[in-house]
Amino acid sequence: MTLRPTRSAARVPALWRDLLRRLLLPLLLIVAATGALGVYTAQRLTDRTFDRWLIDAARSLAHQVRFVDGLAVVDLGRNAEAILAYDVVDSTYFSVRQQQRHVAGHTGIPQSGRGVARYDDGQVFDAVFAGQPVRVAEVTVGSGTGQAQVTVAETLVKRGGVRADLQLMLLPLGLLLLAAAVAIVLALRWTLLPLALIAARWNERSHRSLQPIDVQGVPRELLPFASALNDLLVRIHQLLLRERRFAANAAHQIRTPLAGLQLGLSRAASAPDLASARAVIAELQSSTQRTARLLQQLLSLGRLDPETAFDLAAAPTDLVALAHDVGALYLDAALVRGISLELVAPDQPVPATVQADLVGEALGNLVDNALRYCPAGSRVEIQVLGAPPRLRVADSGPGLAADERETVLERFVRGRGAAGDGSGLGLAIVLEIADLHRADMRLQDSALGGLAVELQFTADPADRRADPGRSA
Repeated sequence: MTLRPTRSAARVPALWRDLLRRLLLPLLLIVAATGALGVYTAQRLTDRTFDRWLIDAARSLAHQVRFVDGLAVVDLGRNAEAILAYDVVDSTYFSVRQQQRHVAGHTGIPQSGRGVARYDDGQVFDAVFAGQPVRVAEVTVGSGTGQAQVTVAETLVKRGGVRADLQLMLLPLGLLLLAAAVAIVLALRWTLLPLALIAARWNERSHRSLQPIDVQGVPRELLPFASALNDLLVRIHQLLLRERRFAANAAHQIRTPLAGLQLGLSRAASAPDLASARAVIAELQSSTQRTARLLQQLLSLGRLDPETAFDLAAAPTDLVALAHDVGALYLDAALVRGISLELVAPDQPVPATVQADLVGEALGNLVDNALRYCPAGSRVEIQVLGAPPRLRVADSGPGLAADERETVLERFVRGRGAAGDGSGLGLAIVLEIADLHRADMRLQDSALGGLAVELQFTADPADRRADPGRSA
């Protein structure tokens, strides 16, 4: 079966396209702004250079102006006028005026215009003369009433050529932008290629096995991503192994009592008289109770998932009240077995942030274990201690050898000298609940002469949510 992306998933933009859009748009704006600013700056520098040349020409002409009895006089020979007006490309015009009197040069040169640029020794503006656009430079010579205005006008052919040349600079900038865009596209493709390879490698491996992928050669920036994927694979692998082991153990443990029930029913059906049938039924009743107890513990163990530590609904709980309620549930069983069950707790509350139902179930399993393995006449104490908050179940029974205190924490494992009808799940359930609460579980010698099992709650709820895992 081929999986196809849904329409909503297909609309999700690709990462490289999103990065490309975010990189290319600023690059386009930067290059365009740089090009425009460069052309504008070059144009301004060129205009200022041409303006200065034009003013210098006007100042050179101004040096030829003399004043005789307050009247401006210009003595320019033909050669001087030819030199002043000579230009291979542009046409140059000049004039000298004193107030409204034409002294020398061409008449009709505009005295004002647009685009005025003022300098320390004159001004320059745009105008039209002889039917052509010109740039006019005007300087003043003399002082007081003996002043004259010297004007030099020049057509704009050279300036236009320079502007055209400057605009041609935009072509290399466009090519540069295109090259940068191609480089960015290729760089993004090559940069995101390791991510695609990790995804492909993970998809390929995850279909066949849940072993972690090799992170050798993965870029440093992608290592957290690859490590997170590997951690997820490890957690899924451990969860599947845990479920498979649980299913196999559960099937094995249930098969025996079910076979016994089936055999007992066959015996009851073939009993020769009512008394024999009742005796077999009494045995079946006890076996049924043990099977129900086993199924209850299997269900409890099955719903204890280390992943649920993130959602553990822990709340402030009085351990004294909790121990009192749990102990009350086992008073009748203790009386039937002839065992003394006591609660040893301070008068004031002992608060702890726990999930009350789970901790109650753990304490119940400890009490039930103690009642099952202790002989008649024994003593069992439920102890509540503070600073840090602790729950302890101590008994005067046969105890447990030190070399067995690790193995009995595994599922379906019982001590060598264990008697009774236990299933070997009680301590395993308690350990699972302790792990969920980040609590310490200790098996010790009891002051009463038997075994003492203690749960110490020291972890802060925030710490438990941040680190749900714990090795037994």
